[in-house]
Amino acid sequence: MKIRNVIFDIGKVLIDFEFERSVLDNFGTEKGEKVIAATWHDPDWSELDRGILSDEEVLQLFIANAPDCEREIRYTFARLGECPKMRKGAIELIDRLKADGYGVYYLSNYFEYLIHTAPWALEFIPHMDGGIFSCRVKVTKPDPAIYRMLCDRYGLVPEECVFIDDTLRNVDGARSFGMEGIQLTTQTYDELYTQIRAI
Repeated sequence: MKIRNVIFDIGKVLIDFEFERSVLDNFGTEKGEKVIAATWHDPDWSELDRGILSDEEVLQLFIANAPDCEREIRYTFARLGECPKMRKGAIELIDRLKADGYGVYYLSNYFEYLIHTAPWALEFIPHMDGGIFSCRVKVTKPDPAIYRMLCDRYGLVPEECVFIDDTLRNVDGARSFGMEGIQLTTQTYDELYTQIRAI
């Protein structure tokens, strides 16, 4: 079946998110690695993306992992808006695909605080045909429900979609739902465009 729609993850696909570098720059290696382990590398980070708990409730989970780093954890969270940067060429890629006749959507594990604190990183959104942030539907990838929500909302046929994500389990989730999948690793946008067109 012909691919008619391209669905993008956001983090590490359309934007960079330099969380670890920012923490290490702020606190040095020893303290920084402790903060990273208590937050970014902890499974509770997904609670931000799920959007069921409040920011403070998630912060308390992080702080419980490293009580002696509470000041650093709160400082890091307060400055999360400095971490995301839109990738050069993201809007051009979206516009190129749309000019070719594709529908272009986003499906991202993303949290409300970041949407509001770094809106400049999401300047590609108006160029797209729609999408879903996990925090607004209270479901995260690779739960099949979130792929179904996107298709139901926009009338998409899974077999007519290709989903692009940097995380393999999310790509596998899309494939299990009936979509084509591409894991973005080291490809340039030109190479990614060629991959999409070849499907």
